[in-house]
Amino acid sequence: MKIFVYHTPAFVPTVGTPDCAIAIDVLRATTSIATALASGAEAIEVFADLEALEQASAHHPAELTLKAAERGGCKVSGYDLGNSPFEYSEEVVKGKRIFMTTTNGTRALQRVKDVPHVVAGSLVNLQSVVNFLLELAPAVVWIVCAGWEGNFALEDTVCAGAILAHLQKQQNCTHGNDEAIAAVALYQQWYNQLEELLRHASHGQRLAKLGVTSDLSYCAGLNSLDVLPKQTAPGVLTAG
Repeated sequence: MKIFVYHTPAFVPTVGTPDCAIAIDVLRATTSIATALASGAEAIEVFADLEALEQASAHHPAELTLKAAERGGCKVSGYDLGNSPFEYSEEVVKGKRIFMTTTNGTRALQRVKDVPHVVAGSLVNLQSVVNFLLELAPAVVWIVCAGWEGNFALEDTVCAGAILAHLQKQQNCTHGNDEAIAAVALYQQWYNQLEELLRHASHGQRLAKLGVTSDLSYCAGLNSLDVLPKQTAPGVLTAG
């Protein structure tokens, strides 16, 4: 297994296709997606922009539809949900299809939607991602970090490093690029202080200023969920 890490979707190669791609947005899209599916959501359908979300959601039964939109860390006015995992409780999302767009994470998922196997990874469902990779045994894996508005994000890269570090304990895998080596080194430095790292991260500080520090604790909760958001159609994720 050869694993490449890309710090933002902009660094993903424009030629070639891996056997599997993992999209990561620890703060907070992929954490919220995992939470929603663990809470019984029927599916999450992701979009890069609001217009595409509106067009697609209009064709789904209104009583089974929730629309989630976040920009700049805040819920977009007029939408049902934002991007906090605490919004995706069972009583809110069970049986519903969530049409979602976020500042960073859904764009990462859209970037790899044509890859044969796509999953959403985060710290909260790390072991589920690792187990999936061990079972699938893909030859080439791209781990695509969402970053923040095109920039490197500590929390996404440490999650990529955690996936690699856990795989290396059980599987002979190789680093495909220097970013993969750096991601493992970051995780090895911070593996027992993940919440502290998230609070140091620029986006963690941004969220803290918005008053959602509880999200940081939740998003740092390693293996708190046993769920694998897996793409079943381009841009559509269900519980695998």
